[in-house]
Amino acid sequence: MDFALDAKTTELRKRLLDFLDEHVYPAEPVFARQLAEREDPWASVPVVEELKAEARERGLWNLFLPGELGAGLTNLQYAPLAEITGRSPHLAPVALNCAAPDTGNMEVLAQFATERQRETWLRPLLDGEIRSAFAMTEPDVASSDARNIATSIKRDGDSYVITGRKWYISGAMNPACRIFIVMGKTDPDAEPHRQQSMILVPRDTPGLEIRRGMTLFGYDDSSHGGHAEVVFHDVRVPAENLLVEEGAGFAIAQARLGPGRIHHCMRLIGMAERAIELMCRRTLGRVAFGKPIAEQGVVQDWIAEARVRVEQLRLLVLKTAWLMDTVGNKGAHTEIQAIKIATPASVEWILDKAIQAHGAAGLSQDTPLAELWAQARMLRFADGPDEVHKRSLARQELKKYREGAK
Repeated sequence: MDFALDAKTTELRKRLLDFLDEHVYPAEPVFARQLAEREDPWASVPVVEELKAEARERGLWNLFLPGELGAGLTNLQYAPLAEITGRSPHLAPVALNCAAPDTGNMEVLAQFATERQRETWLRPLLDGEIRSAFAMTEPDVASSDARNIATSIKRDGDSYVITGRKWYISGAMNPACRIFIVMGKTDPDAEPHRQQSMILVPRDTPGLEIRRGMTLFGYDDSSHGGHAEVVFHDVRVPAENLLVEEGAGFAIAQARLGPGRIHHCMRLIGMAERAIELMCRRTLGRVAFGKPIAEQGVVQDWIAEARVRVEQLRLLVLKTAWLMDTVGNKGAHTEIQAIKIATPASVEWILDKAIQAHGAAGLSQDTPLAELWAQARMLRFADGPDEVHKRSLARQELKKYREGAK
């Protein structure tokens, strides 16, 4: 394993750092002001479109997507770039057209959609003209077990009819959201992992109700298009909107969530780095009991522990990215689960200490720390809660010894 940056990644990294210094960081207070002033509480704001135009002009666009549709980067090449975007998670990813849930949805469409589906939905997503949503989680079942999904997708002639209720559907509140990828059951009597299917549902389809926006620890996350409770009242779409075939939904979900998990972890490391920077600057500049806070042993312990944790996480994420590139997502299954368990929890801890070091300011809107903490805590649920990943990881570990004992 060689994690040294190659020439292409080094050059992109420099361009991306310059972009953040020159445009993204200065735009953060403008972004906050424009969010507060907008009439539609879920609409995008002008500074985001300005950043997108600038990023595209600089060749910093669709970096997440391998192959000819994107920047052609491997997971290992993308990792240090995604980390940088995590330093300003509300602005940098969307500016580069590398924001969830669009990234995962574009990967699904690139891998599984028909040519007509790609032309209708993938192309405008790649161009940043529209946004999208991924509708999987449901309030009435334990969605951490995807086999529980209860939304019904029934064939009726040349159409499918979708009935069900979803919530925490990322991106759904954004007025630019034009397409939903919906997971539901087409055959409740099939083998458990073949009961589910995925289907494309345009936002303006009759019967699709955006019932309300959901908050995350009180934050509406509107900068990412929010999270919504969505109800499908006998929503009818053409049969050609089905992805792949009936029963393919679970396999598509697994293919989508692997890259999504590592992307979250990449960005979380950038969030942690910004928290460490803010913590160091704050504690060096504040005096309590006759000396800078940074000279207090407990604060130095926080800073040292934060650095150790970040370096450990980065190496594990890079190893996972390398494995995904060399042996595929299935071969990297253990490591994908490991980073999803370790990264949000450790970054949450680092953000907690950075908040503590800031005193009351850490709780306020004057620093990004409180909202970053909420996002890190949320990511212990997104794409599967810690406990599900630990269960699966432990079973894989035990399997080796069970087989050896036979």
